[in-house]
Amino acid sequence: MNIPIILIFFRLLLAPIILALAYFIGESTKTIIVILMYLGLISDILDGIIARKQNISSAKLRRMDSQTDMIFWLSIGFSTWILYPKLISDHSIVIWTILAMEIACYVISLIKFKKETCTHAFLSKLWGITLLIAFTSLIGFSHAGIPFTMAIIMGLISHIDRILITLILPKWTHDIPSAYHAYLIRKGIDFKRNEYLNG
Repeated sequence: MNIPIILIFFRLLLAPIILALAYFIGESTKTIIVILMYLGLISDILDGIIARKQNISSAKLRRMDSQTDMIFWLSIGFSTWILYPKLISDHSIVIWTILAMEIACYVISLIKFKKETCTHAFLSKLWGITLLIAFTSLIGFSHAGIPFTMAIIMGLISHIDRILITLILPKWTHDIPSAYHAYLIRKGIDFKRNEYLNG
């Protein structure tokens, strides 16, 4: 049984469920949506760890995981917009900036390597944590405030890091902890990876 793939598909399945709850039922499902969001994050943490423990981590699996992450978080974002459109419209400029940078990450990688980006960088993981906190505040308590600001700041920083990673790497590869590590790869300098954070 390939548990990592099951966990990835579980997270992928959560995306339309979350969207449907927000669109067809509405604000009364916000607690359920928050719970599903946390379940999705747990599945994201576990799939990589289990894949490395079972020695079945591969470029294909990591790419699948990366694309599922994007779909999952976009579903959370759209659900927030459906439930609280004013909260989102009040911060539309920074949100569109983040989305533009996300698109830029993919465009640069596709132009340079003919493959989508798949870094799983440390700062991206940290951004994921701030997103979790921000969406918990937004969906659960209809509040943006400091959690939202922190998520935006980390989003900008992590996307700059991802773009630099893609620009620095001499050839496409997955699971690059940071732009600094991409530089080490470019120079042919080996480094130790953390099996729990970046395989």
